Amino acid sequence: MFSLFLTITAVLGLGLSCAQGADWPNFRGPSHNGASAEKGWRATWPGEIPVAWKAEVGLGFSSVVVSGGRAATAGHSKGVDTVYCFDATTGKPLWKHTYPAELGDKYFDGGTTGTPTFDGARLFWLSRWGNLICLEASTGHVVWEKNIATETGAPFPMWGFTGAPLVRGDLLVLNVGDAGAAVEKATGRLVWKSATKDAGYSTPLPLGDLVLMGNGKNYLAVNFKTGAESWRTKWPTDYGVNAADPLQSDGRVFISSGYGKGGALLKLNGNGAPEELWKTKNLKTQLNAAVLHKGYIYGVDGDTTQKAALKCIDFGTGEEKWSEPGFGSGGLTIVDGHLVALSGLGEVMIAPASPAEFKTTARTQVFGPKAWTAPVLANGLLYCRNGRGELVVLNLK
Repeated sequence: MFSLFLTITAVLGLGLSCAQGADWPNFRGPSHNGASAEKGWRATWPGEIPVAWKAEVGLGFSSVVVSGGRAATAGHSKGVDTVYCFDATTGKPLWKHTYPAELGDKYFDGGTTGTPTFDGARLFWLSRWGNLICLEASTGHVVWEKNIATETGAPFPMWGFTGAPLVRGDLLVLNVGDAGAAVEKATGRLVWKSATKDAGYSTPLPLGDLVLMGNGKNYLAVNFKTGAESWRTKWPTDYGVNAADPLQSDGRVFISSGYGKGGALLKLNGNGAPEELWKTKNLKTQLNAAVLHKGYIYGVDGDTTQKAALKCIDFGTGEEKWSEPGFGSGGLTIVDGHLVALSGLGEVMIAPASPAEFKTTARTQVFGPKAWTAPVLANGLLYCRNGRGELVVLNLK
């Protein structure tokens, strides 16, 4: 009887895991790496991919998160930021939460840049200006809110805070200050903070008890429970723009930045400084992190001021395998072995992830530029947005 109970529990758990795997509750997805194993969607189309629904969400580059039948993102319009929540399938507006905010159009169009995070019945949001808000996912009711910059004394980076909140156990870990900060997710109470120096623009990446993130001059790792620093490696980049989340696999971490900086593969050595295995300028990810699949990295090489290319490089060596010019400063995810990419000019492209070539099986123009936000595929629907706030959801079921 006990073995039968274990078998039933395992089967139910597997079903639940698969169902949850189809959601995309946080930035870069459930595995925090821009990848999904979701199946049952179409990677080929004879003509244009059909549109499921559309919405206007305001100026900005926030990504979309999907959980429990809800889709959320954020945008700016007429002096206020708004967090939007829709029915993920139909696009019906469920609720929105607004607060006064500056446009923040320094050297770009401005608007929101971070991404909300779903965690069960809650939705967490960190604004460019330090507004940290916990909302009921079903209603948008404010559970608690504070300004994390005011509380920690952390300075605002040049473009404000942009990384999404990371849920780890009972904590929210934030890229605020020199090496992050953490609050209790239930109450917002500050648990730990770091030195009052410029944060970077990446989202904290979980790695066991550690979280990895970029600040203005380094990539580093700290214990998520205490904030104790494990290691850091110097990585100075123009304007302090260390924005792309690291990629990690088998004790190795790939970091990369734009402005001509390039990337490097690091070998982790416990609590000591990591060993640099190779460095390259073949892939310079200014905004969106790359994705990793079967030993190869796929990502956008180049800045918003250049004609950025979509590239594939070898994870083990940094050697370039192919380059697709004219892609622009878009982004991509990887789903069940396929690249799902949104070009800077607003064109969706789907192609098998292969180091041999980039050969699309489907492509469609969904809107115009600037499309700097990586697309999100969840439950057969592909969520795409551009800087003007056009949210277009394609039906790949």
